[in-house]
Amino acid sequence: MKTGKVWLVGAGPGSISLLTIKAAEVLQKADVIIYDSLIGTEILSALPKTADYIYVGKRSGQHTMPQEEINLLLLKEAQKGRSVVRLKGGDPFLFGRGGEELELLKEHQIPFEIVPGITSPIAVPEYNGIPVTHRDFSSSVHIITGHKKAGSEYDIDFEALVRTKGTLVFLMGISSLPDIADSLISAGMDPQMPAAVLSRGTTAGQKRVAAPLRELPEVVCKSRIKTPAVIVVGQVCRFSKDFAWYEDLPLAGCRILLTRPKELIKKTAAMFRDQGAEVLEMPSISIEPVRDQRKLSMALEKINSYDWIVFTSVNGVRIFFEEMKHQKKDIRSLGSCRIASIGAGTKNALEERGLFCDLVPEHYDGVSLAGTLADRLTGTEHILIPRAASGNQEMIRILHKKPGIQTDDIGIYDTQYENWQLVPVKEMIESGEIDWTVFTSASTVRGFAAAVADTCIKGMKAACIGEQTARAAEEVGMKVYIAEQASAESLVRLVSEHQTGSKL
Repeated sequence: MKTGKVWLVGAGPGSISLLTIKAAEVLQKADVIIYDSLIGTEILSALPKTADYIYVGKRSGQHTMPQEEINLLLLKEAQKGRSVVRLKGGDPFLFGRGGEELELLKEHQIPFEIVPGITSPIAVPEYNGIPVTHRDFSSSVHIITGHKKAGSEYDIDFEALVRTKGTLVFLMGISSLPDIADSLISAGMDPQMPAAVLSRGTTAGQKRVAAPLRELPEVVCKSRIKTPAVIVVGQVCRFSKDFAWYEDLPLAGCRILLTRPKELIKKTAAMFRDQGAEVLEMPSISIEPVRDQRKLSMALEKINSYDWIVFTSVNGVRIFFEEMKHQKKDIRSLGSCRIASIGAGTKNALEERGLFCDLVPEHYDGVSLAGTLADRLTGTEHILIPRAASGNQEMIRILHKKPGIQTDDIGIYDTQYENWQLVPVKEMIESGEIDWTVFTSASTVRGFAAAVADTCIKGMKAACIGEQTARAAEEVGMKVYIAEQASAESLVRLVSEHQTGSKL
């Protein structure tokens, strides 16, 4: 049997924007992904469904699997001939026990690669405006594990750390913060040394507590700050107020659940992330071409008989052109047809394929599209409408009010509900961790409601792309906000405006 390969991949501090290109490429090709507890929810939501997943997370006092068993698991999966990704928070070798996991692989001659990750001791302070080195204050940075066994003494030379006069970053040390502060002060550090605890950095839950070293444990205790968190001690902490930038972004601290189909989700997610949001890519529906495309095939054979082709979605455009390619037809065959599009996204998808629309309604919905088109018709036209098999029939009824109009309403794709696997969405909804859910169609609302059927979503904020989508969200009890236009850009503006207003 062919021997597999193992990749030790660093997932970074939490934000998917800080996942390296190499890491993203390796994850897409994995047969099995063995992952830790500190992987950001953004990253978990975007992982491919084609892989198998094994959770081996560790929290203080709670180990899903002993380290020795994890080492053996990597070996066994690789010996099956599989591509194995060991996905670890931060960097694989910085307090990640990556070296231990490689020893057994090396002993059995299993090929492996290391994919470095952006590490939290550097990235989290940066997201909080703290430069870990500064020419005037610190010429070195020291990363220390703050974790120790209960009842044991620290095996750390605190006096040596103090003498460096550098920035000190402690990981996994929140429960031991009083001991760390006391040990540093006893070793000669100024009790008024600027210090900070940085919680859940680079995510929507990011929080910073700053205080002089002596006061920090009490301030942190009162703040009820959550783990994971890093402790930073040094003069550079004084820059946190002046250099803080993340919280100034319009959607900083906002967690958004995006329900678009996977084919369309990346671009919209990027728009929200540019505004500072944490985005969970959770498609509630999937788009599948119908197995039998004979009706579309027959329509393409007589394409010259149509006066108009009406496209109601980006998916319809994609699947229509896939069938044209299958039949070895190009846009020249559409020369006599005029083109109507439901909105900007669909219009852009057509333009990318060399077609400019003859009609786009002022309001981007099916009823407006049908009404605007009907006003342009004389009553002799033949219209092709390639769209979802379960498409709303109101558009057809409006067109048929015009005597003499012929329509071929052909279902070229089906909409199926999706299930989520790695992100605890229901628990996050119940604990109020989701700020907005974004819907781009009524079917995405129905898919979302089905996926969280036993969870109360009444009152959750729903950003909806149009009236039909809004009605579906209202029916399940959500608090509805409607974008001015049926476009991703308008949805981003909608959420940004309301979120910015709530901060004032």
